Amino acid sequence: FTALLAGLIALTQFDLKRVLAYSTISQLGYMFLALGTGLRTGILAAMFHLVTHAFFKALLFLGSGSVMHATGGTVDMRQFGGLRHRMPITHITFLIGSLALAGFPFLAGWWSKDAILAAVWHQTHSAHYGDLYRLLFLLATFTALLTAVYTFRAFFMTFYGPERMPAGAGDHAHESPPSMWVPLAILAIGTCIIGFMHHPLDHMLEQAPGLPELGEHEGEHGMGIMVMSGLVAIVGIGLA
Repeated sequence: FTALLAGLIALTQFDLKRVLAYSTISQLGYMFLALGTGLRTGILAAMFHLVTHAFFKALLFLGSGSVMHATGGTVDMRQFGGLRHRMPITHITFLIGSLALAGFPFLAGWWSKDAILAAVWHQTHSAHYGDLYRLLFLLATFTALLTAVYTFRAFFMTFYGPERMPAGAGDHAHESPPSMWVPLAILAIGTCIIGFMHHPLDHMLEQAPGLPELGEHEGEHGMGIMVMSGLVAIVGIGLA
């Protein structure tokens, strides 16, 4: 419910930072959904999503700061647009962060969100709560679609369309200095590679006491969910 409600709120916002803030609440809901499966793989997926989310959401928040720097502190996306020509580095790094948040294949968010969906799907075979988990799986999938839509709504409003600048920015809007774009570049690189660190992270977390035992067939999901989650991201971007 938290993931879905916060995602719906993010879809209505015009403040760039508010979109990202409500998105963060939505992704926390995703993490708790994974914990709520009670599975070993669900707990590991929740922690993994916390780690991947740290990379791409930090990238997006710092990217919004770079946009504010260029637009005289403005965060209302209705007052600016078409910034990709003036801010090419911010544009590319924000695109990487947006793709990761949307769950685009092979970027950070795709790996961890796929692990969460797989844990929920595993519980749909539960004798007592299968119907509940089927509903949760459908809501989680819809929320993933919603995430792609609101993320790229913000991205396109900011960097595409006719070039617009708020009065406070004047004609001086330009790319941020290296002290701002170098961290963006570092986080963008991390966003591209952190998803491949799933197994080392699992190995570290599995040493924690109190983790439930690995259930029969747990974690065995084929390409189906991976392909489905990637298609959901692509459809959401298209809708945006």
